[in-house]
Amino acid sequence: MAGRGRVSGFVPGRLPLLLLSSSLLLSSSLLLSWRLAAEAAHIKKAEAAASTEPSIGVVAAMRYLDEAELGASLRRLAEEEAPHGLARLFSIGRSGEGRQLWVLRLSAGLPEPADASGSSSSSPGDPVGGPLIPGRPQVKLVANMHGDETLGRALLVRLARELVSGWLRGETRARRLLNGTDLYLMPSLNPDGFARAAEGQCDGDQGASGRENARGKDLNRSFPDQFGAAQPDLADVPEVRALMEWMRRNRFVLSANLHGGTVVASYPFDDSAVHQRSGVYSKSADDKVFQYLAKAYASNHPIMKTGSPNCPGEEKETFNDGITNGAQWYDVEGGMQDYNYLWANCFEITFELSCCKYPPASQLEQEWENNRESLLTFIEKVHIGIKGFVRDSVTGAGLENATIAVAGIVHNITADWFGDYHRLLVPGTYNVTAAVVGYLPVTKENIEVKEGNATVVDFSMQPTIAMLATDLTQDAPVAATDPVTNTTNTTEADRTASPHQVIQPEEFRHHHFPDMEIFLRKYATEYPNIARLYSVGKSVKQLELYAMEISDNPGIHEAGEPEFKYIGNMHGNEVVGRELLLNLIEYLCKNYGTDPEVTDLVQKTRIHIMPSMNPDGYEKAHEGDRSGIVGRNNSNNYDLNRNFLDQFFPVTDPLQPETIAVMGWLKTYPFVLSANFHGGSLVVNYPYDDDQQGIATYSRSPDDAVFQQIALSYAKENAQMFQGHPCEEMYSDEYFPHGITNGAHWYNVPGGMQDWNYLNTNCFEVTIELGCIKYPHAKELPKYWEQNRRSLLQFIKQVHQGVKGFVLDATDGRGILNATISVAGIDHPVSTYMSGDYWRLLTQGTYKITASARGYNSETKTVKVGEKSAVQVNFTLTRKDSKMEEGAAPDLSVVGIDGPVTKEFETLIKDLSAENGLERLLLSSSADVQPHRYRSYDELSQSLRGLNLNYREITNLSSLGQSVEFRHIWSLEISNKPKESEPEEPKIRFVAGIHGNAPVGTELLLALAEFLCMNYRKNLAITQLIDKTRIVIVPSLNPDGREIAQERDCTSKIGLTNIHGKDLDTDFTNNSSGAREPETKAIMENLIQKQDFSLSVALDGGSLLVTYPYDKPVQTVENKETLRYLASLYANNHPTMHLGQPNCPNKSDENIPGGVLLGAEWNTHLGSMKDFSLSHGHCPEITVYTGCCYFPSAGQLPTLWAENKKSLLSMLVEVHKGVYGFVRDRHGRPVSKAQIVFNEGVKVYTKEGGYFHVLLAPGYHKIHAIAEGYQQQHVQVLVRHDMASFLHVQFDMDNRIFGLPRELVVTVAGAAMTALILTACIIWCVCSIKSNRHKDGFHRLRQHQDDYEDEIRMMSTGSKKSLLSHEFQDETDTEEETLYSSKH
Repeated sequence: MAGRGRVSGFVPGRLPLLLLSSSLLLSSSLLLSWRLAAEAAHIKKAEAAASTEPSIGVVAAMRYLDEAELGASLRRLAEEEAPHGLARLFSIGRSGEGRQLWVLRLSAGLPEPADASGSSSSSPGDPVGGPLIPGRPQVKLVANMHGDETLGRALLVRLARELVSGWLRGETRARRLLNGTDLYLMPSLNPDGFARAAEGQCDGDQGASGRENARGKDLNRSFPDQFGAAQPDLADVPEVRALMEWMRRNRFVLSANLHGGTVVASYPFDDSAVHQRSGVYSKSADDKVFQYLAKAYASNHPIMKTGSPNCPGEEKETFNDGITNGAQWYDVEGGMQDYNYLWANCFEITFELSCCKYPPASQLEQEWENNRESLLTFIEKVHIGIKGFVRDSVTGAGLENATIAVAGIVHNITADWFGDYHRLLVPGTYNVTAAVVGYLPVTKENIEVKEGNATVVDFSMQPTIAMLATDLTQDAPVAATDPVTNTTNTTEADRTASPHQVIQPEEFRHHHFPDMEIFLRKYATEYPNIARLYSVGKSVKQLELYAMEISDNPGIHEAGEPEFKYIGNMHGNEVVGRELLLNLIEYLCKNYGTDPEVTDLVQKTRIHIMPSMNPDGYEKAHEGDRSGIVGRNNSNNYDLNRNFLDQFFPVTDPLQPETIAVMGWLKTYPFVLSANFHGGSLVVNYPYDDDQQGIATYSRSPDDAVFQQIALSYAKENAQMFQGHPCEEMYSDEYFPHGITNGAHWYNVPGGMQDWNYLNTNCFEVTIELGCIKYPHAKELPKYWEQNRRSLLQFIKQVHQGVKGFVLDATDGRGILNATISVAGIDHPVSTYMSGDYWRLLTQGTYKITASARGYNSETKTVKVGEKSAVQVNFTLTRKDSKMEEGAAPDLSVVGIDGPVTKEFETLIKDLSAENGLERLLLSSSADVQPHRYRSYDELSQSLRGLNLNYREITNLSSLGQSVEFRHIWSLEISNKPKESEPEEPKIRFVAGIHGNAPVGTELLLALAEFLCMNYRKNLAITQLIDKTRIVIVPSLNPDGREIAQERDCTSKIGLTNIHGKDLDTDFTNNSSGAREPETKAIMENLIQKQDFSLSVALDGGSLLVTYPYDKPVQTVENKETLRYLASLYANNHPTMHLGQPNCPNKSDENIPGGVLLGAEWNTHLGSMKDFSLSHGHCPEITVYTGCCYFPSAGQLPTLWAENKKSLLSMLVEVHKGVYGFVRDRHGRPVSKAQIVFNEGVKVYTKEGGYFHVLLAPGYHKIHAIAEGYQQQHVQVLVRHDMASFLHVQFDMDNRIFGLPRELVVTVAGAAMTALILTACIIWCVCSIKSNRHKDGFHRLRQHQDDYEDEIRMMSTGSKKSLLSHEFQDETDTEEETLYSSKH
């Protein structure tokens, strides 16, 4: 095994160990004297060695070593020349052509590998490189990644010899470095390329130069990339695979990647999201550290430090201080240095060492002199920053994988196997947090990092399990496992008289994001019965926008319980709200179950707390800021409180991720009351925030009295705020009576969040300014808590003012969703939630309140509202026109005995339709997929075949037809019986790729198919959905166009059409000639025209919205309400689509209400697939546009999948709603091909077995059932939002003929027959009489025979013409008549 070869002669070190194990007679002094003697022996041996390679003590001219020479030289150095335990040679793998990837490890006192075979051991570290050394940081230097860039290869061999030589000579620097550093030198990552390269080749022609590996791959473009196309295929880069695995087994802290071609130090990031060729500074979270490290090398290099390499052909290229940000220089996707930083603890810099890539060997000595000091200085920088151990406070054991987070730097590292860590930092003062699962996090503040050696910061972690041993009689929070137990037998008076002291927050400090994140996770973990941590979205810099829910049933909306929210830190430098909300979380959690006030609030209110809406801005802000603006805006430099849509003025700034996330959050939960915390004054500010004139004037909302009341509830509990003179030192003339103000009266704020809440949701929000100083010092925080804690609680209680109740259906007593609650005299209605529950804030007084809903008769009640808790007012609405139409009413029930849907499945659909139902499904799924690349046609085919082969029991793969270029149009059916016809089950199809240049939908459908298959029989909900649904997935309708489309081209139309240049979405026409494209024909004939689908979803690209039929211009759209409802369902389950702001380039001001449009309003055209599906397939189809970019980079696919996964699953749930059932005659025989007409427009036909299914918007719908030979049936059916309505239609034979009673028709028919017979008899008699008269005529004829014969003779001669027209006469007639005359 490499690195394990036998050393000839005596092996020092083994004899003392043997003697020790056998007799234990050697003393430590003897061992020491032996070691010194051994080192002396090595020096003498090295000096006496006669070899082609210069000995350690001899300086010889440098030269390039080929593969065999390199291996022999490194082995001789490790096994013969270096002292035992100082060097170890091993290989991390082999290149494509089988060459060893050698690594030389240098460090004092290296422990032996576990066994001579090099097999894996239990010790942490590399199996062949040997175990790691606790507390000693690992550094690696990698060279010759590009085979023709060779200088680094030679330099690392020379560096190794210099360090060993220096160690043997006792040089202080070499000894210090190797005693404190675990150094790994890899001279060549690409030995195959080196073998092809030629000395003296400076520019390196790609392909022939040896730059790539043996399989033609650039190794520095082959690593996973954060912005790149995705997980690369590593099959052709065994070198990269080996390096990644080596890094996984180790914990490198610092690294250098040695290249050639210019002279500069390049640091991360190497590429950016936009992948612009150059000029984009792509900053990492540790940008300052990387600059520091790069300068450490460059400043010691005589050429690099000038910043002017003067390379031939690039004389004008300069680099400030000899360093550059990688992406700013030029974009490199898939680079190694970014991979080191993002996927490991390792900080790596890329060093370009010479203008010539493969300089002549004669220049190597000078290049060594140029780089020697730089190399040593760079290695020594591994000791900057902070270091230490993270240990268990009880056992003292090191804690592996503990997270080390530095406040203000969004990049954590993890501790090594022994609990040791090294965190590189530039000089400064830091707050550092250590966290590990099962232990309480520890934060150490104001850690000073100086120039030079690292500051030692050790962490002693207390196990959370130790809390169980505490004395339960102390003032500790009572476990919240059963809150009812704590309060059931306690009266309100008992609670008031309770001697219990509330537990106040203990720690008051500023929480940077890692600290805040750990704090939130801690309380969610320790109080799982009342606390749930979730994320609303991400900031520009991808920080989570956390929200903590506190409720006695977290994760569930309890019908009748109002929902409340607090939002802090909207302006990043206004921080008091952030800390108060963290204090509030701690206060509520610790006092629940023991303090009556807190317990009552938590049990009756669902509280949501978002401590920071602008975490990016917070990290830029600085403590002590009184009135500045640093950190106020988000990372895109937009003020979030000017970024919401405004009623008076257009907001031209693009909607920010934080804004979009919060808007989506507000549309998800039925919030009733909210406060938004700011800083810079001391006042409660209520709507409206601006007015039409844009001047400071009172802008009154319809609920002005309510807003004043709730604002006052906060202000009066804060004595200083209530006085109304908040900041006399700063704003001496500012006065707010009772500490409250109308927003616009103070100053105009267009685009504010509080007005958007009020105008677009049911939520009443105020803005609370908490203090004159925006970012006070931490020591001031206890004062803020004391001033505001009563206000915080009292304000939450205001959610229970006014009226509340339910709006119910008089027929079945169920709640009505989206019913409207209107108050006479107040122009601001609110709407009901899922269970028909509502909350309407009102001040004390008497009101007329009306409940109304579509399809129902409204109801008005007079209500007296008191000053205490809300008045319960329920409404029961009767439906309009509830009387059945004339005709026998069919048997109608929600789910009947004969219905194919079980109660269990019905419950599942209701659960998935409830709030967070789909989120719970996704969280419970045992497996997920991460689409990371686009698949070509061949790869797509292989993926589908793979799914079919691996999941045979639930999949069936078939071809619908072929494209112009003979590629298959694949269809994958997923069902529990995929090869059987199950007409009673609803059938849904997903189609993508009708435009080949928009392949996102294709990848999303492949991900959906795999997700469903992977979770079958592992996730109960998904298993039941598959068992009860026939799912057909057509991932690529235009495979020919897809093959020529170009990735990352957001606007290109290449591939939009098929090979004939036909836009397939204009080819779905009722063309009687049959001249249509083969792709269109395949899906029309084999899917759409079979008329057995209930719903179709088509995925496309180019914007962010959903369209519904029709695409063609029409005057009216039948069933428009249902079609829009289906489209809205998809959009509402998408995190941003429903906001209606695609923000596409060149259309930044585009506004699409609800993210949904009629197709003709978006892109009117004829021959669309969805129009054909509806008109000829009787199946509603919606088109989903997944994003502005037609063909985004593959790196965006995971995000796109995450955004659309919930919406796609919502369609699987929705297809089980609407109205379904079967049609039978009175004998129970199914009636197929019966026509079911809904709302006198939409028609479906019963399938085999008499089954039918149609999707309809919630509400009442008229249904007509028609079948030939049977009586028509008419009924009105209620469709619910969370379950299907089952309809059993029973036909009787039709007793009407021509619309008249059968008896009447039979009587009339009998009479008519009698009359007909009599008439026939009369006619016969008349005919008989006429027959006798004819006989008399013949007798008269014979009497005049001579005259008659003369007449005949005249007709038989001459021209044979008669008085009749010639076309009615022929010669035969004349002859016959003549003959007939002769006989008489």
